[in-house]
Amino acid sequence: MSFQLKEFQQRRAKLLANMGEGIAIIPTAPELIRNRDSHYPYRFDSYFYYLTGFKEPEALLVLLAGKENRSILFCRDKDMEREIWDGFRYGAEAAKAEFGFDEAYSFNQLDEMLPKLLGNQSKLFYSLGADAGWDARVTGWLNQVKAQTRTGISAPDEMVNVRKLVDEMRLYKSAYEIDVMRRSASIAAAAHLRAMQKVRAGKMEYEIEAEFLHEFYRKGAQAPAYTSIVAGGANACTLHYNANNCELKNGDLLLIDAGCELDGYASDITRTFPVNGKFSAAQKDVYELVLAAQAAAIAQVSSQNHWNAPHEAALDVLAQGFIDLKLCKGSLDAVLETGDYKQFYMHRTGHWLGLDVHDAGEYKDTRSKENQGNWRKLEAGMMLTVEPGCYIRPADNVPEHFWNIGIRIEDDALVTANGCEIITKDAPKTVAEIESIMAQ
Repeated sequence: MSFQLKEFQQRRAKLLANMGEGIAIIPTAPELIRNRDSHYPYRFDSYFYYLTGFKEPEALLVLLAGKENRSILFCRDKDMEREIWDGFRYGAEAAKAEFGFDEAYSFNQLDEMLPKLLGNQSKLFYSLGADAGWDARVTGWLNQVKAQTRTGISAPDEMVNVRKLVDEMRLYKSAYEIDVMRRSASIAAAAHLRAMQKVRAGKMEYEIEAEFLHEFYRKGAQAPAYTSIVAGGANACTLHYNANNCELKNGDLLLIDAGCELDGYASDITRTFPVNGKFSAAQKDVYELVLAAQAAAIAQVSSQNHWNAPHEAALDVLAQGFIDLKLCKGSLDAVLETGDYKQFYMHRTGHWLGLDVHDAGEYKDTRSKENQGNWRKLEAGMMLTVEPGCYIRPADNVPEHFWNIGIRIEDDALVTANGCEIITKDAPKTVAEIESIMAQ
């Protein structure tokens, strides 16, 4: 048994234990038509993959918890003719052996078997509302069970959000997951370094995006983890800019938010640097402020602190910096209380990271009544981003030399027993490092 296979089996066993009794239904993502008869590149559902390791479409996991736990996979049939056109398929028999399920059946048997499996189950663990097509199908199966009530067969009388149980599991990364995420981070860091080396005034944003794709695929990543943001000049002040079709101009900054997906796991890095390789005085002042805010936030990423501590630390540094740069007026307490800082910093300082770039997991504690509604404590094994920023649009209350400066600096942090490990540290970010690299 491979180490990776054993891990997927352990995850299913843990979910079954948390269920206690009942049936869980967890489908993978559907294939999506791009246009006419062409599909978008297929990407599995993260919850399904987390529990199975199975990457094919048209698949569903059923877990039966009770006196005798069972894991059942439904997947596409082995079909040599379709494999000529679309590629390899495991089929039920091979999938059962390869991925360690107790049972495996054809996806075509779902409508026949699911009403039987649902019969006399006390609870249904399912994510209602995640997919309308699956909701309709599950409702149909339940109605078939309810129609048999006179024969002594009952339908589940309680539905539980299965994703909430899995969310809590996904918050804590295993040694295997951490290894994959370190490698994903290393690939993305190399891509950011490559961008710094390739940028020149007169190039287009999409040319630099192409450098990222080149580095991602060259190093073995399967895809970008999200649509890359390659934002020159004023475009950097649009948080989710992704047109990536403008010319890079001498004297402007370039903000790049880009990460890759490796074996399902995302990296997420943002770097900002001057197109011509040299920060102006105003750009350097704002950049050093954001870098200081990030350092303050990273210092708070610790198992001794709660989720919001890094954001609070970054916000204090940024707000005081805005006052010092004459962007905000008044005392630090006043700027924080009135929210004046939001003109220049309007987002949070991080998010969970894992199979999804904005990964699963609650930010406030929902596990006990005593801590209900409080920011949850950071714990070893959690992975999060740390990404303060500053975005200065032209305005009457802003000195002109600050106009159109948009800066964000983002790294990926693994919470450890004594602090954190920055797994994206290979992406240069000090002024001296950036200017030295670009001078070469």
